Amino acid sequence: MRIIDFRSDTVTHPTPEMYRAMMEAELGDDEYGDDPTLNRLEALAAEMLGKKAAVFTPSGTMSNLVAILAHCRRGDEMIVGHRSHIFTDEGGGAATLGGVHVQTIHNDERGMLDPQEVEEAIRPDNVHFPTTGLIALENTHTSCGGVVLTQDDIGSVARVARKHHIPLHIDGARIFNASVYLETPVSELVKDADSVSFCLSKGLSCPIGSLLCGSEEFIKKARFWRETVGGGMRQVGVIAAAGIVALESMIDRLAEDHANARRLALGLSRIPGIDIDPDRYPTNQVYFQVTAGPPAELARLLEERGIKGGAKTKNWRFVTHYGIGPEEVDHALETIKDIFEHCKIN
Repeated sequence: MRIIDFRSDTVTHPTPEMYRAMMEAELGDDEYGDDPTLNRLEALAAEMLGKKAAVFTPSGTMSNLVAILAHCRRGDEMIVGHRSHIFTDEGGGAATLGGVHVQTIHNDERGMLDPQEVEEAIRPDNVHFPTTGLIALENTHTSCGGVVLTQDDIGSVARVARKHHIPLHIDGARIFNASVYLETPVSELVKDADSVSFCLSKGLSCPIGSLLCGSEEFIKKARFWRETVGGGMRQVGVIAAAGIVALESMIDRLAEDHANARRLALGLSRIPGIDIDPDRYPTNQVYFQVTAGPPAELARLLEERGIKGGAKTKNWRFVTHYGIGPEEVDHALETIKDIFEHCKIN
């Protein structure tokens, strides 16, 4: 049976070129700093993002966590959006492992934070208050539909951060999707940030991994915290080799994912029983509501026909990625239409 998996871009498999690179990778021991393939990946990532250094971690969640631990002292507070991945989907690691208090302010429909609200949330110097140790943005913003923040958006928050001598971190799990959509070099997009993380294992199609970039001093602290939370590795060049291929050959093709997401959103908008604004989703994530019947049953029927991505609630998200092209999108749309129109669900 033909399987089309819209659950996430994390389901991507390595490309043939990645498999070859992984098999042929020159290896060392990362804990001793002598894995040449990983060293090359970290240097490449830092250069591409316009930062001085980078460190590899197994996941985006770990990258964000070690960034928080490196920027903040125990008892500090960080400011994030109320719909940010750091706040909603990372297990409360900052508080649990770092003793860092989280203050949330409102994300608008683009995932943006109002700079004035950010400034108002910064704690004054008072023994009754925690010290504001970090401000974090997310780009693209997952729970806001993969919407992008521009260089000007980031700069407006960065100016507030600099005024108060507070570092700015960007959770850039899909920052290259933003860069491609905006046709802006990623180094320009994140130039005002003190640190930025990005995932290799989403749209860039690597099997695992994330990178955290920043100053040399910051990355030295981040390496300490990576070790502390169990992220130190050995012959990680096996994985890093795929990351090099991704950064050298998989970024521009993200535009194909965006085009396929647009094709999917327009198609879904023509199917009775689906509520969607097809113009709202600029990158590779498409959110919509199912009104045709019990969502869990519709999801089950779709999965029986090879379409993965449905949910038990009426709010669904489909994500396009490497391995899903126009033909797969059209087949999925035909299947969804058929099930929604012809299956009697009580």
